[in-house]
Amino acid sequence: MPSFNRLFLGLICFLPGLRGEETTEALAARVAANRAWYQALPPAPAPELTRHGLVATELARWPVRGANQGVAVDAEHFYGIGNFAIIKHRKDTGAPVAEWLGLKGGPIVHYNGGYVADGRLIIAHSNFAQLPMASSLETHDTATLAPVATHSFGIRLGSLTWAERRDGFWWACFANYNDTGTTPGFDNRWTYVGKFDDQWQMVESWLFPPQVVATWGRSSCSGGSWGDDGLLYVTGHDEAQLYVLRLPKQGVVLEYVTTLDVPFEGQSWAWDRSAAGDRIIYGISRARHEVIVARIPALPAELLKR
Repeated sequence: MPSFNRLFLGLICFLPGLRGEETTEALAARVAANRAWYQALPPAPAPELTRHGLVATELARWPVRGANQGVAVDAEHFYGIGNFAIIKHRKDTGAPVAEWLGLKGGPIVHYNGGYVADGRLIIAHSNFAQLPMASSLETHDTATLAPVATHSFGIRLGSLTWAERRDGFWWACFANYNDTGTTPGFDNRWTYVGKFDDQWQMVESWLFPPQVVATWGRSSCSGGSWGDDGLLYVTGHDEAQLYVLRLPKQGVVLEYVTTLDVPFEGQSWAWDRSAAGDRIIYGISRARHEVIVARIPALPAELLKR
């Protein structure tokens, strides 16, 4: 070893604070001081379902048959979605014009959320409440309602409740529950939103904020879609509320923004993307067998800022 290195190592042994200088009492005092400093650091605010007086305005309400899971919409029609049924209606009168019906005990078990893109109705599907949990994405032609494509996810933790394409990726929610239909040992805290590439390989994923999970009761996230403001709007299963979230700057939990009151009780819903410049959504009432049209207010500028 060069003489300079030997000299340097020798000096280290005698430099104060670097080696061999701290007594047991001093070490204990320093550790205690560090722990006290850590305990005194400011905590994050407790998760709350904060509100900002945002209430949707009901525009129309149509009686429907079979739409117990959700609704999708395009320029001229809305599509009531049931477990294994799709009923196509005129938007101006609510009149049914076509239907597709699966079979009880057939391959389509539990349709969930859907949306329309390029003449295709794309619907999240799962085998809820069967085990093991399995899901698929099913595509129907909007003109004929005939099925035209399918993608099976096979066995995966969580039931697919909604999926949509945005910014070159698929965004999808896999829901877990506190009652039947969930893999033993898991509950609705395991519900997550995943970001997937075109081969459905997951790139990233996020959990839901605890204050939103708390509103689900024994159920989970039933509907979700990105807004033009870049925020994610989601519903639970029963509450007449639309929760607004955003991707976090750090960590694994979606960031809570606010809650809007809406005139339908959770379930899946859809933006009317044909209403350019207007924030029109369609939802369902399971109890009343209705599709409900509403306008939701734009979020205040301060909520759009990070």
